Amino acid sequence: MKRWVRIVLTVLVTLVVLALVVPFLVPIPPLDGAVAARSLAGPDSRFVTAGGIDVHYTETGSGEPALVLLHGFGASTFSWRDVVGPLAERGRVIAFDRLAFGLTERPMRGEWDPDAFADGSPYSPAAQADLVVALLDAWGIDRAVLVGHSAGGSIALLTALEHPDRVEALVLVDAAVYTEGGPPALVYPLLTTPQMQRIGPLIARSIGGGAGDRFLEFAWYDPALITPEIRAGYRAPLQVADWDRALWELTVARSPQRLAGRVGEIACPTLVVTGAEDAVVPPADAERLAAEIPGAEYVSIEAAGHVPHEERPEPFINAVYRFLDTLPTENEGCFSPPD
Repeated sequence: MKRWVRIVLTVLVTLVVLALVVPFLVPIPPLDGAVAARSLAGPDSRFVTAGGIDVHYTETGSGEPALVLLHGFGASTFSWRDVVGPLAERGRVIAFDRLAFGLTERPMRGEWDPDAFADGSPYSPAAQADLVVALLDAWGIDRAVLVGHSAGGSIALLTALEHPDRVEALVLVDAAVYTEGGPPALVYPLLTTPQMQRIGPLIARSIGGGAGDRFLEFAWYDPALITPEIRAGYRAPLQVADWDRALWELTVARSPQRLAGRVGEIACPTLVVTGAEDAVVPPADAERLAAEIPGAEYVSIEAAGHVPHEERPEPFINAVYRFLDTLPTENEGCFSPPD
């Protein structure tokens, strides 16, 4: 019996040692052809420093309302390409690259002061909401209509909850509210270990290969509509130096926000949009969201998946037009304290 106990203990100790040591032995090849973000800037690109971050954005139109567009996971300002022009007929439209995506700066661990950001990281949801407000300050905007898609929708909602005086209205497009992305909460402590910090970027790189293409196709109701130009537009930011490490930092910092229990606090005008065939965020979640936000409007766009603004831009634009036409000239913001 003692002999078997020794064997079991030996095996367990060996496995622990391997788990601690092997990650440091895994070779991490450098990214091929990585370049500085600004070298990929297009003719419409602009950059502004807000919250200590160099943020890439595009701006179209003028006047009020000001619409600020927050893209989803794995996307960039490119994802709004078909709607910024038409929306600019109704006001000032600004689309920016969220942290870890597009051409926005990707600060690395050890380069930032944890005390300077909510939850200790610029990539945390709370810090991203703070960044939205810092951007509004930089652009001279008192209050904006936040248009958020998927994970960008959850950041728009969080911004309205935490900074209600800065949000005039919300357009939540296939917003990830009831099913938050990222690993289970029990796994988070493991993600910040030195071992996972080393091999994490290798895991993140999977999005640069077939996994990224498969997710793009999964997000569309009709993948046949994804042209080579669209695929190239999504892949372009994967040329930026440290994109893999930044994506891992975003993964590590994705602490649960439990927004589902707070949506009833939203008091400003809200439009909830869903693709009727969304396989990523179920349309039932969008219906629930519209029902739980007081006075929210709900629009389902037929023959569209998770990206209705890309797959069916015309009905999406028309829905936003109708919503903007109903906005009051003044409202009291997006927060109503619970009774």
